[in-house]
Amino acid sequence: MNTHSSSKPTRWLITGGCGFIGTSLIKYLLKENPKINIRVLDNLSVGTKDDLLSVCDFYEFEPSALNSVSPKTPPSHVELIVGDIINYKTCLACCCEGVNVIVHLAANTGVGPSVENPRKDMEANVVGTFNMLEAARINDVKRFIFASSGAPIGECEPPIHEEMAPHPVSPYGASKLAGEGYCSAYYRTFGIKTVSLRFGNVYGPGSKHKSSVIAKFIKQALNGETLEIYGDGNQTRDFIFIDDLINAIMLSVKADVGGEVFQIATYRETTVSEVATAIKELVETATGNVVQIVYGSPRLGDVRQNYSDITKAKRHLDFGPQYDLKQGLEETLQYFLAQQNGL
Repeated sequence: MNTHSSSKPTRWLITGGCGFIGTSLIKYLLKENPKINIRVLDNLSVGTKDDLLSVCDFYEFEPSALNSVSPKTPPSHVELIVGDIINYKTCLACCCEGVNVIVHLAANTGVGPSVENPRKDMEANVVGTFNMLEAARINDVKRFIFASSGAPIGECEPPIHEEMAPHPVSPYGASKLAGEGYCSAYYRTFGIKTVSLRFGNVYGPGSKHKSSVIAKFIKQALNGETLEIYGDGNQTRDFIFIDDLINAIMLSVKADVGGEVFQIATYRETTVSEVATAIKELVETATGNVVQIVYGSPRLGDVRQNYSDITKAKRHLDFGPQYDLKQGLEETLQYFLAQQNGL
């Protein structure tokens, strides 16, 4: 049975808040409560100020100015601090002034970049996560949501579940596993209610900067480019729509749990070829353009099969996805068409 804590967060810190998931979460939070206080920490390596501006007004200042700005009378309910999670002093400053929930989204994302530069991946995902947890401890922040991935598990017979022993294939998987380990330790040692959410492959409106397969294929198809699939296309993933993911984050903030890991996905296995074909058909119907699909060499570090058993998230968080892939792809394509038309 799921129980919820009675106290509601009053001041949020969202790292990576200018990115796809971050701006989607901020948009949701402000819709629920226009007066909510949100602080964003982002180095703008992927998301931009314009991306944040597309969902809210905000004011910006340096981390060093945080202690001198009163949180009671801000010119906006959203603050932007341009800084990096690998800078501990910045993390420490951002957690001050009554922050009581941290949603840690900032990361070096993806298998490919981690293979190309393992050190950069480690510094962002291991050192950066440690910095945020330590800043939370020093500032007595009680709730910490960590964006993880299925990558820590590595090659296995799916579906993935939380009791499987992790054997990461890529540096990215290893760095996310380290983050989960620190979250567990900071709950059990220091009492911070950490929750690690292993996101499936997230897609949806707002994903224009993402290089993951759905966003990439839609952008390529609309630009008249060929869709290249690495390998034979039979590799599988679990694709989750952004609205369902945001719901999972909100449920994890409210749930009376700590030190836990949850698979957040759909419990459905979809091949990359199926996704490419679905996008091809949707784009051809919407635009009249012919979309080609080709197959290339497999990619280093890629897991062959991957989808998630979400039974634990259903039991402890009351989580269940509401969008199927067809509906999600249609909404995502409409977003990219609007972007293409300057709307």
